[in-house]
Amino acid sequence: MFESIRDFMSGLARGGDEREFADGDFRLAVAALMAHVADADGVTTPSERTRLQGVLSAEFSLDADATRRLIDAGRKSDREAIDFYDFAATLKRALDADGRLRVIEMLWEIAYADGVLHEFEGDIVARVAELLEVPASDVATVRRLAAGRGNP
Repeated sequence: MFESIRDFMSGLARGGDEREFADGDFRLAVAALMAHVADADGVTTPSERTRLQGVLSAEFSLDADATRRLIDAGRKSDREAIDFYDFAATLKRALDADGRLRVIEMLWEIAYADGVLHEFEGDIVARVAELLEVPASDVATVRRLAAGRGNP
């Protein structure tokens, strides 16, 4: 409790909005899922970190500082989550079918960022795709595209 009060007060002192990427913000859900994929094999490589920053920055038109804050908030949200359901529900409310497919493509980009697809990474993307109701044929298509771009 004291930590959350301290964090809130330090945010006020910085003049920043601690709720910039609040629960229910689909960007936070995307960042949390991407961070989870990057961390799935127990090691987040420099190429995964770079790809994570690059994809989020480009996709959401964020500067470097805002991208860092989004990634930090996403990692925190991922640590606090018990499953992917809330993230998926947020994304289903916010995005149409094409947007949800783009999320799956972004997850594959992170999974292939280090040039190696770890079993856990693939399983996560498959589970999220199922929750987002993205057809398996579309998942396979964006997987091939991301794999082609994934080698560092």
